[in-house]
Amino acid sequence: MARQSISFTKPNDQWLKDQVDSNEYASKSELVNDLIRQARKQQAQIDWIRTKLEKAENSGFTSDSKSQILKQSKDLLNG
Repeated sequence: MARQSISFTKPNDQWLKDQVDSNEYASKSELVNDLIRQARKQQAQIDWIRTKLEKAENSGFTSDSKSQILKQSKDLLNG
């Protein structure tokens, strides 16, 4: 594992210490790694949603009614 040296503001350092002291995490390193994993997962979800939205925006508009769109969506979900 790569070793890094980072600095924290006092409030952030205190929050990290509090998490470790409450036995949520064994060390600050474990906590920071978990926060980074969560941020990476969140970014992957954001990227997936952005891709879906861009695809939808580029597909154009529909003249289908709300009920037709709802039926199509239900049909897709139900197979």
